[in-house]
Amino acid sequence: MVSPEAEARIKRLRFDTGAAWLDLIATVGNAYGTAPVERLSSVTRFREWLNAEDLLPESDPTEGDLARARILREALRSLALATVRLEPFPQDAVDRVNEFLTEDRTLVLATESGGLQVRRPPDGQAALGRIARQAADQLAGRSASMLRTCADPVCGLLFLDPSGRRVWCATEICGVRHRVREHRRRKASE
Repeated sequence: MVSPEAEARIKRLRFDTGAAWLDLIATVGNAYGTAPVERLSSVTRFREWLNAEDLLPESDPTEGDLARARILREALRSLALATVRLEPFPQDAVDRVNEFLTEDRTLVLATESGGLQVRRPPDGQAALGRIARQAADQLAGRSASMLRTCADPVCGLLFLDPSGRRVWCATEICGVRHRVREHRRRKASE
């Protein structure tokens, strides 16, 4: 049985991976455990996520956009895991991401509130195209060598690690959980 605090933590959106496309992958909690949790459970939740990523489109996201986001997420997960594991890239995932790249629009600068901003994507498809572009740029560039997975096998969160020293997605979550398990294992063997 999972405590209410643990359930809330599992369901919370993550924005600590280093890139929007990796944050999209992180919208499944415990993705590699026995009970994955869908964090993009509704269009409202997807809208929240897009807004937090500064990708909220001018028109409201739809159910179709949410379904497409989940498809893109799984294709990106396949490519990211292949990168980390030094495995061949699944061609179906490459093809899928390429489909999303066709929805990418040219970025346009706008002056708003006295500063420069990139204009919001016009719709959900264009927002997903931007995410696909960021992933393609990073997976095919130098950032690919910075891609890591959390050492907790149930978590397995993918993140960018420019320092090359991170082991856990979040020391205060997975790192602490690991230390507690190790402490219990040592105590049990005494």
